[in-house]
Amino acid sequence: MPPSRFRVEEDLLGRKEVPAGVYYGVHTARAMENFEISSTKAFETIFRIRYEITENALISIIIPNKDHIDDLRRLITSILEKSTYDNYEIIVVENNSEKSDTFAYYEEIKKADPDRIKVVKYDGGFNFSAICNLGVKNSKGKYVLLLNNDTEVISVNWLEELLMYAQREDVGAVGAKLLYPDRTIQHAGVVIGLGAHRTAGHVHYRCADTNFGYMGRLCYAQNFTAVTGACLMVSREKYDEAGGLDEGFAVALNDVDFCLKLREKGYVNVWTPFCELFHYESASRGSDVEKPDPEKAARYDREAEHFREKWKDELAAGDPYFNINFSLDRSDFALKA
Repeated sequence: MPPSRFRVEEDLLGRKEVPAGVYYGVHTARAMENFEISSTKAFETIFRIRYEITENALISIIIPNKDHIDDLRRLITSILEKSTYDNYEIIVVENNSEKSDTFAYYEEIKKADPDRIKVVKYDGGFNFSAICNLGVKNSKGKYVLLLNNDTEVISVNWLEELLMYAQREDVGAVGAKLLYPDRTIQHAGVVIGLGAHRTAGHVHYRCADTNFGYMGRLCYAQNFTAVTGACLMVSREKYDEAGGLDEGFAVALNDVDFCLKLREKGYVNVWTPFCELFHYESASRGSDVEKPDPEKAARYDREAEHFREKWKDELAAGDPYFNINFSLDRSDFALKA
């Protein structure tokens, strides 16, 4: 172990009085070979552990896409320009695009980097789960990263921040901090039972990025029951072990269902604020919940009913990462009325 990193642990534990959080964090970090500990931007007593990446494993980035080439170009450009981890492949899963510009762009990116980028075709109707499963089937990586085409990488070390947790034996899925273009929170972890449908919802939703969050929770990595599939990393082995995404959830809740399957297998799911992306949410397809489209609303209702039935015991037990005294009608950790 490099002396500078080892000294972090010795210095902290050598003190007569060590904050409980530091002591716990250091001993947790000992499960990994090398690590660094530093304070977060929020409080000196909220700590960040950086685990060493133990191998230069291939990451397969799976991007479902239908037209909207401006979105896809912005995303792929951000990946290529900002990634400091170089061992990755990009697999675009084409699904019923109609514009000639789309296919011209596919040829352009394949020609530009044929060893890194490829396009595979899914011919069925839109089914996010089936599209992602096909992408994974055509991947070569030890790790899989599901990534929406309407996202944009912000932080240069984004892949490392996800991988340092995904490589751990006890971790299932790892999710990122996703921001709307106005820099309010779109995703900072998912709680089951939250929201009008009592299925699952995002905490800190639309909170300002400058806010530290409830008890500083926007400032440190932590366990959540689920993370969004808009940016989700997991090892290929665990993806297969959990059976991939359930294609019965064609549009909604497939990511939460997947995370619950990982939890059933004994893994914990992690959200980290140190991997940041913009999310221009549902730019390609439109939202099933926020837009008054009767067909989409009915589809969401069906999938929500399926989810509530499949996970009724877990929903009844409540989310272990969300205090039972908090309202399930709000995402801001407000107490029940």
